[in-house]
Amino acid sequence: MTGTGHGPDHGPGAGAGGHGHTHSHNLGPAAPVSKHLRKVIAAILIPFTAAVVVGLVVLWPDGAPAHKRTGVGFDRQTQQATVTKVVSVSCKSVNASGETPTGDTSTAEGSSAQQQANGTCNKATIRVDTGKDKGRTFTEIVQPDQSRQLHQGEKAVVAYEPSAPEGLQYSVADVNRRFPMGLLAGIFALAVVVVGRLRGVMALVSLAISFMVLNFFILPAILQGSNPLLVAVIGSSAIMLIALYMCHGLSARTSVAVLGTLVSLLLIGILGSQFIGWAALTGNTDDNTGLIHGLYPSIDMSGLLLAGVIIGSLGVLDDVTVTQTSAVWELHEANPSMGWRGLYRAGIRIGRDHIASVVNTLVLAYAGAALPLLLLFSIAQSSVGTVANSELVAEEIVRTLVGSIGLVASVPVTTALAALVVSADRAGPQTETATAGTVAAGAAAAGRGGRRRKR
Repeated sequence: MTGTGHGPDHGPGAGAGGHGHTHSHNLGPAAPVSKHLRKVIAAILIPFTAAVVVGLVVLWPDGAPAHKRTGVGFDRQTQQATVTKVVSVSCKSVNASGETPTGDTSTAEGSSAQQQANGTCNKATIRVDTGKDKGRTFTEIVQPDQSRQLHQGEKAVVAYEPSAPEGLQYSVADVNRRFPMGLLAGIFALAVVVVGRLRGVMALVSLAISFMVLNFFILPAILQGSNPLLVAVIGSSAIMLIALYMCHGLSARTSVAVLGTLVSLLLIGILGSQFIGWAALTGNTDDNTGLIHGLYPSIDMSGLLLAGVIIGSLGVLDDVTVTQTSAVWELHEANPSMGWRGLYRAGIRIGRDHIASVVNTLVLAYAGAALPLLLLFSIAQSSVGTVANSELVAEEIVRTLVGSIGLVASVPVTTALAALVVSADRAGPQTETATAGTVAAGAAAAGRGGRRRKR
């Protein structure tokens, strides 16, 4: 913007061309901040970035430690397979006992047993496509009341148990969803690039890097025995720095968003640590966490829960802090004479609308993830107090409320930081020249407009 406004169109005889050029000031980028302000921001962020880098180096794991497979849940050996044939057979002919079960058919167990005895089952032949037993086939009986039915030609994931008898070593564990999942990911990436263009490409790159930090640093470091909270803080800080600067550029505006995000993450960490302790949440509430604790008893499961709260809040925090910073910057560009209090009041009015939508988004996201659990409590006709007191639901409540408090706090924190930074900016020679050029061009345009009105 330094040279904007100094061209041939601004001579004494400039006419319509001069008028058109004055609009370019409004469409250009925001004026650069002064060297003094850049030094202040750098004095805060450079030590923080250095600390993150040192933390990554010190805690960087050698990889997830090896363990003997349990054969339970996700710890099973699996191979890819294909369903080659499915035929219908009488359930009675493949029933293990060969006897018709008796009992109350009004219950779920009795009804299921009756269907398995008198209904029509499917006998599927499955071919193993990978591993040392590639080409081997086995059969599996699919009961009529099973939620997942197999179809000919369907791709499947089979579990392998080497210690079982040869005929029972393989069983269908899941279906292969790689193609639809890959197609959906491709559609998402295409939509981001088409709409976001270069900014969208950078967002996808930063997303890939975020997953790399999660996969190669955070998860192995926790499994290796490092403190989950410390690992989550360092990993989240690295993701935050990479994502924000890659997507929004290396600028004072982005740096203020980074500072706002950092303060909010610190608040979430403090609140989460306190309330997870006070509520006596162990973090070991289901089969998966139980398996992790069994394989790696040294892992602090409550610390792992807190790490999840911090990482889960980071993505929404980025959105809030960037939006608030940009709002304050644009308000300052529209009215440079506005002081920091005026900027804060105007920015916080924008932030209040953002708070309502963001908190609602976070709460509904957690409620949607826990919907089957909530449905079970509804079936049991449990009271609200009983449901909220159970550890499974209490975890989600603490996670939601702590994250939401951090999000709410990020709005005034980031708005105040942005207002203070912008209003405290000391204009350097370049900024003063650009401002003077803009004011002069605007005054000239206004004078010409006034003369035209007189005529």
